[in-house]
Amino acid sequence: MVDVVVLALGEGTSCACENGHLAAQPSEASLADSSPRACGTRTPILACRDALRTASAQVETVVAHTDAEIDAALKALPDVRLIVATAADGQLRAVMRRLVRMYAPAPSKRSLAEGTIPDDRTLPDLPPIGVLPLGPDSTDLVTRLGLPRSPADVAAAVLGGNVRRLDLLRNDAGSVTLDGVLVGGVDASGSASTFLARVEVDDAVLADGTEPVLMSVVANASRYATVDGLPLVLSPDMSDGVLDVAVAVPRASRSLFRRPRVEIEVRRAHGRAVAITPRTDVPFIDDGAEGTLTRKRSWWMERAAWAVHVP
Repeated sequence: MVDVVVLALGEGTSCACENGHLAAQPSEASLADSSPRACGTRTPILACRDALRTASAQVETVVAHTDAEIDAALKALPDVRLIVATAADGQLRAVMRRLVRMYAPAPSKRSLAEGTIPDDRTLPDLPPIGVLPLGPDSTDLVTRLGLPRSPADVAAAVLGGNVRRLDLLRNDAGSVTLDGVLVGGVDASGSASTFLARVEVDDAVLADGTEPVLMSVVANASRYATVDGLPLVLSPDMSDGVLDVAVAVPRASRSLFRRPRVEIEVRRAHGRAVAITPRTDVPFIDDGAEGTLTRKRSWWMERAAWAVHVP
């Protein structure tokens, strides 16, 4: 018999589903993005649970409100199979952040883990997970990776045992990126704005910190391949072992017989790691979670570190 844990994130809002056993709604509040609060968002979890039980799996449903509660659910791995129910990509990122913290050895102990960690990684293979979308979203990571969306299909994939290994990015703030990061683009009021920052990819300098940058993208998958119709990174792939970086720089184009106009120059590179050093505070979005970049931040590639259940 296969044991399965279905994990959702919530903030304590009650509803009538399963007599309160799944009482919390799947908004991430302090962990990442807000999400729908309608009781109907619980329906996919119940349907997935029923499909698993029909296939004779032993199922436990868990709603986590804090990092500690996420950690408690993850401790059962790898003896159980995990399904993460997500209303937004930021929720999946929150769970993966805790999974990485649980499995990654401290720098002082990496020598003890030799033989279990590939030479180009800082953590071992993470146990595979299933991802259950809680609502339709044509732009989420599940859709763009072609993963199963229906509760029955997710249950079948998890029980089938087939996995697909994917890259993820770690950063020096202690978090992870599954999909991508957009730095800049708009200011706090939502207006287009430039910023100054040094952007380095391995040994390549895309911006030296002295010229205005409209936006910069760090891509693992395709979230920010195009922004407002502007092509940025080209064909990012979550299984190619490299991160893709683009910097959009406005340039004044002048002609003898025409009025000056602004054109956008896009500089691209890919590699193992990227460092962005802002000269002033600049907004950014990481897997849908918003923040402000106030100091140097580095992201680096963890090739094929995590895995998802696939049909």
